[in-house]
Amino acid sequence: MKRFVGVAILLALVVWLAPVEGAVYKLYYLGGQSNMDGYGAVSELPEELKQPAGGVRIYQSSAEADNTPIDGAGKWSPLLPGHGRSFKSDGVTNTYSDRFGVELTLARRLRELDPTSYIAFIKYSKGGTSIYADAAGDFGCWEPDFDKGNGINQYDHFLATLRRALEVRDIDGDGTEDTLIPAGIVWMQGESDANDEAIAKQYEANLKRLMDLVRAALRVDDLPVVIGRISDSGQDADGKVWDYGRTVRRAQADFCAKDACAALVTSTDKYGYSDKWHYDTAGYIDLGIQFAEALHALQEKR
Repeated sequence: MKRFVGVAILLALVVWLAPVEGAVYKLYYLGGQSNMDGYGAVSELPEELKQPAGGVRIYQSSAEADNTPIDGAGKWSPLLPGHGRSFKSDGVTNTYSDRFGVELTLARRLRELDPTSYIAFIKYSKGGTSIYADAAGDFGCWEPDFDKGNGINQYDHFLATLRRALEVRDIDGDGTEDTLIPAGIVWMQGESDANDEAIAKQYEANLKRLMDLVRAALRVDDLPVVIGRISDSGQDADGKVWDYGRTVRRAQADFCAKDACAALVTSTDKYGYSDKWHYDTAGYIDLGIQFAEALHALQEKR
């Protein structure tokens, strides 16, 4: 009997001392301007999309203006509705909004396509932002060499968000260290660069440089990138909200055609609008699905 008890205690010690492996998550960065922020109405979601998404975690920081202190504070949490426009986090508490973006259906479709995978999102986006500095106005720009004011820009805020998110070793709070494997970038932006002809003509080069830098920050130089093609509601007097939108759309297509690890999602042309700039709820629901399928196709090619 004593020998049995001794063996039982020894086995219990072995189990207790053995390293416990955490979960392996596929990591995606979600960035851009307001149609990445998300203007879908949470109140209009079908009931199944109002529930927490199993096997999915998200880290999102508050949108910050250029020339403001760099923070990047967020909190790894289960994916819920409310990560759209006006979402905020102070690193301790997430304040959810009444809006959502592509993240809800993006996560669910990715898990349908690969049911064994766990999904992690890092989201930082800001409405109205451009890549080119002279198109930023009061909204902000993603140009890493931005030199106005104190030089702090959207790329800086993205880097801070990424750094603070990756400092957390246990993103699901189960007491074990998790592994995050970069798996893709989802980028929805370009409208603000489409108001000036000269700026629009530089969009392809600016987009390539920025995506290369985001890939570098995630330390995978051939990381799949999915671009959402900008579209136009036509709700201006001249029938065009973005005067040089076609130029930017062509630049997005050319970037994806030249990059073997990039794909363009074009379903945006068929979406309805909640105002002249932003898609309606059904649009965001579908866009997340289209992004997921494009990412999965790129991953299958690697």
